[in-house]
Amino acid sequence: MTKALIIGGGIAGTVTAMALHKAGHEAELFEAYDRTAEGVGAFLTLAVNGIDTLGALDLKDLVKDIGFATPGMALSLGNGRELAKFPLGVALADGTVSQTVKRSDLYVALRDEAARRGIVTHYGKRLTDAVNVGDGVRARFEDGTEAEGDLLIGADGLRSRVREIIDANAPKPRYVRLLNTGGYAEGVRVDDEPGVMRMIFGKRVFFAYVLHPNGQIWWFANPAHQNEPTAAELRALAGDSWRAEMLRLVEVDNSPATEIINATSEIYPPWSTHDFPTVPTWHRGRMLIVGDAAHATSPASGQGASMAIEDAVTLGRCLRDLDVPSALRAYESLRRERVEAIVAQGKRNGDDKAVGPVGRLVRDFFIKQAFKKPAPDQSWMWNHRIEWEARVAV
Repeated sequence: MTKALIIGGGIAGTVTAMALHKAGHEAELFEAYDRTAEGVGAFLTLAVNGIDTLGALDLKDLVKDIGFATPGMALSLGNGRELAKFPLGVALADGTVSQTVKRSDLYVALRDEAARRGIVTHYGKRLTDAVNVGDGVRARFEDGTEAEGDLLIGADGLRSRVREIIDANAPKPRYVRLLNTGGYAEGVRVDDEPGVMRMIFGKRVFFAYVLHPNGQIWWFANPAHQNEPTAAELRALAGDSWRAEMLRLVEVDNSPATEIINATSEIYPPWSTHDFPTVPTWHRGRMLIVGDAAHATSPASGQGASMAIEDAVTLGRCLRDLDVPSALRAYESLRRERVEAIVAQGKRNGDDKAVGPVGRLVRDFFIKQAFKKPAPDQSWMWNHRIEWEARVAV
């Protein structure tokens, strides 16, 4: 049995812990913050490939119980013209489609299930350093404590400390010239089916919303921002001034965005968008990175959480069937090509959102031309399947 120290107690770390537990190993979670992430974060859509992969860990029904079905997408321009409608992947054999969930609800459900399965989470454990020691690894934390195991897994996100320890020359996250914001609107009537994500390439901003079956509207927007704002600049954008800016950006479009923003009691303060085109080194000795620490992708790919889930289950299979050094090599060989292709696709999707007035005219022309043909095929992202029972070879 391998004992794994997992750095990061969020979605990626928690699913990884459960995958290793199912594979017959011991896993402990070490979370830098001194409390859980309950109530933190916006919402996300879990693609069918991510949901199917959760089924390998008997977690699929858990996800379906906390979100709502989001089977399709509709694309429009800021003038109100609808360009296309298409499904968000092919439904699974049992009829399951993509699900939209609040990040906090997903986190809480996974956290509680991990605890039920006997997985321990230590809070207030910010990693400062880690070293390979023989056939194991020793981790040191900011509070002066240490922990030892056979393997250390960095599921510690975009600003991963584990990535830095593995490779001091690891690349920094790439800023992709977009901010993120959003919220939940009440009492607005829209002419859309529940569960259809409406994506609007507006004249000044990309705006998207989806109608919840209960009548609430969940929305997000990606204002273009040429240079990466500092933390202080982001804080200055929040509050009433940010609401006013969002209303200015959408007022020129023929869409319900203005009404939706006005009906939103609290708008998320903006945050920057980043990705990693490639991270050259994923593992060294008995240390490894997964999820956003290894391959953060723009939300425009619609695959961030699903990629972390696929990582977790793939790693579990590798550690079930191979010794640790062979498992880490096999894991990278099974994952790298796919995740880097998805990061690249996310960047292409996002680039159409970050254009100026002239660029918008060119963009809209080519988008209209593109959708005179069948919708671009991105089924390679959604149709990926991982067979838990299949043996992993060296």
